[in-house]
Amino acid sequence: MAITLDRTIEHKQHSVVSVVLGSQTFWVLVAVILACIFLSFATDSFATAKNLYNITRNVTFVAIIALGMTLVIITGGIDLSVGSVLCLCSMILAVVMHAGYSIEVGIAASIGTALIVGAFNGILIAYLNFPPFVVTLGMLSIARSLAMVASNNTVVFQFGPDHDKLLALGGGAWLFGIANPVIYMIVLALLTGFVLRWTRFGRYVFAIGGNEHAATLTGVPVRTIKVAVYMISALSAGVAGIIQTGWLGAVTTNIGAGMELQVIAAAVIGGANLAGGVGTAFGALIGAALIEVIRNSLGLLGINAFWQGTFIGGAIVFAVLFDRIRNLRQSE
Repeated sequence: MAITLDRTIEHKQHSVVSVVLGSQTFWVLVAVILACIFLSFATDSFATAKNLYNITRNVTFVAIIALGMTLVIITGGIDLSVGSVLCLCSMILAVVMHAGYSIEVGIAASIGTALIVGAFNGILIAYLNFPPFVVTLGMLSIARSLAMVASNNTVVFQFGPDHDKLLALGGGAWLFGIANPVIYMIVLALLTGFVLRWTRFGRYVFAIGGNEHAATLTGVPVRTIKVAVYMISALSAGVAGIIQTGWLGAVTTNIGAGMELQVIAAAVIGGANLAGGVGTAFGALIGAALIEVIRNSLGLLGINAFWQGTFIGGAIVFAVLFDRIRNLRQSE
């Protein structure tokens, strides 16, 4: 009996180690840690309090949207519109507050806009069977165009009577000197992780990505869940837009341009599988962290910033290669 128990415990421990070592997120985390250690010795400015504060704050905007994007990718979809949705929601917030309305009204208008955009995407994809790539690519153009219309393609930097409240919301550090965006990111990551791991909604999301046909046959409300994840994706972009507006103190129609590529990269590098069925909230944060460390390190090492796309693209390819190798080993 004791021998059997010992073997069972040993098998479980071995299984846990195998799962950890086979996890893409784990190895990306190792890469982030090693990069930080290397940069701390290679440069005098990386490990400074100011630079670390900037890194943690800058990573939040991509990470928050990557949380929503991860849910979409788990279902086997894609959302190319998040950068433009961020721009539109930021501009709606800015224009409404500039008109003299309170910050609460501005945030409500921004969040409402995000949810409408997400519902529009989701309905076309889930109920009319439009390809996610086509729908969200179209919304990428539509949302930025609407942002230009809303602001007459001008810079908005005055936010009415609650101007200072908005700047404090995005640029303050209310808790232990930690930048507010970092606090928001951590809370949203914990919430997303809880939803994916412990709720029926999370199980449905994974079921759709694993086998949509089987999920439908077992009674999963596939269409409803798909609409919901696209609304969550747009909502995450809207939240990031609100925070970034408060941090920057101004909004232009160029904000968020190209951000969708960084967000998708963060999710994929963090372990989300574009084929669906795989992804974690923690992975999204780690992927975003690696991208920001790469971006930050280029300047500190004196490397031309134009190389950023090469390094990030290489990380994406390497992440997919890692996933392919892992799947091949499991199938043997």
